[in-house]
Amino acid sequence: MEQIKLIEKHGPNYALLEVSGTINSYTISEFQTKVYSLVKETNLVLDMSQVTNLTSSGIGVLLAAYNDAEAAGNKLYIMKPTELVRLAIEATGFAQFFMIIHSLTEVL
Repeated sequence: MEQIKLIEKHGPNYALLEVSGTINSYTISEFQTKVYSLVKETNLVLDMSQVTNLTSSGIGVLLAAYNDAEAAGNKLYIMKPTELVRLAIEATGFAQFFMIIHSLTEVL
């Protein structure tokens, strides 16, 4: 069975969500609920260095979260994406919407 692990941490002006495993139709509900909730409250950093699969449903959640963040005056960051995640985002043509960072020191 497909699995996802989400670990939530908080900094002074952001929430960090460490994501590991696969983001697909089987795991999307848990990912979506957590991401949508956090991005409306504060800047959200998604640590995607341990993501092994990202399907179109996951990309859809990221795009909607970007829009929710903008509407709330917050930012959505993708930190240390795996090669697979980076390629999936680039393949959609929406890469310019996402702020890709390599460490938490880059968060505003």
